[in-house]
Amino acid sequence: MHPPFSMVFATTLFGIGQGLFLALMTLQTYSNMHVLQIQDGPALYGWGAVWALAFLGVGLFSSTFHLGHPERAWRAVSQWRTSWLSREVILLPVLMALVFVYGGLQFMGWDIMFTAPGAPIDVSLSFVVGWLAVIVNIGLFVATGMIYAAIRFIQEWRCAMTPINYILLGTASGFLAATALATVMAPGQVGLLQDLTIILMVVAIAGKFAHLWRNGRIKYKSNVQTAIGIRHTKIQQKSMGFMGGSFNTKEFFSHKSVGFRNAVRWGFIVLAFAIPLITIIMTTNTTALIAAVVVMYIGLVMERWHFFASANHPQNLYYQTVG
Repeated sequence: MHPPFSMVFATTLFGIGQGLFLALMTLQTYSNMHVLQIQDGPALYGWGAVWALAFLGVGLFSSTFHLGHPERAWRAVSQWRTSWLSREVILLPVLMALVFVYGGLQFMGWDIMFTAPGAPIDVSLSFVVGWLAVIVNIGLFVATGMIYAAIRFIQEWRCAMTPINYILLGTASGFLAATALATVMAPGQVGLLQDLTIILMVVAIAGKFAHLWRNGRIKYKSNVQTAIGIRHTKIQQKSMGFMGGSFNTKEFFSHKSVGFRNAVRWGFIVLAFAIPLITIIMTTNTTALIAAVVVMYIGLVMERWHFFASANHPQNLYYQTVG
C-alpha cells in the first residue's frame, strides 16, 4: 500500500498523546489509593494534559491533509454503527474535550472531593473525568487499530495484533514522554514511571516482533492465476496493459523496493525500540530522555510507514510490473 504520511503522523501523534494521558492517570490512581505521595501533583497532571492535548491536536490537524474534501469531514460520523473510522472520528474529539476539562480542573484548583478523608481511595472530580477519558482513550486505540484490522482482503492487517500493537506502541511512547516530563515536574515519581516504561517497551517490542513474524509466514489466498482468471501454470506479466498509471497503481503500491522496506524495518527496530529502551534503562537524565522521545518518535514514524508499505493489496497480483 502507498503510505499516506498524513496518516502516519496522525496515528503516531495520537498514540503518544493517548499514552501520556494514561501515564498521568496511572500516577493519579496510585496517589488517590494512598500508594504513593506526589508533590505538585496538580501541576504535573495539568501540564501533562496540555502536552497530551497538544499531541492529539497536532495529530488531528495532520489527518486533515489526507482528506480529498475536508469540508465534508463531518459526514464521517454518520456511519458509526458499522464503520470503525466513524467511531474514531467520534471518540477523538470526545477524548480531547475530556482531557481539556481534566487539565482545566487541575490548573484552576476546582478538583472537588467526593469522599471523606481516610477513605481507601480518594474520588475527586478530576479523577472521575480522568477515568472517563481513560475509557474513551482505550476505545480510540481499538477503533484506530480496527480501521485496518477490519479490512479482510489485506492479510497483513487482518489480525488481532494490529490493534494490540497500536495500543502497545502508543502507550509505551506516551509513558516515555511522561517519564521525561516527570524528571522536571515530579522527580519523586521518575522511578515508578521508569519501571513501567521499561515493561511496556519490552512488551511492545515482543508484540511488534510477533506481528512481523506472523506476516512473514502468511499464506496468501490469491495468486496470479486467480487475479486474471486463467488457470495456466506459468503466467508472466510483460506490460501494465496501458501507457500510464492509474489510481490503482498510485495508491496500492508503496513504490519502494524490498531492500528499502527492509532497511526501514531495521531502522525502526533500532530507533523506536533499541535506543529508547537502552536510554531509559541507563539514565533518567532529562535531556537524555527528551532525546529518547524524539528518537523513538522518528522510529515510530518509520514503523507506521512500514506498516502501510508492507501491506499487499490483492490487486497487486494483476499490476505486478508496478511493484
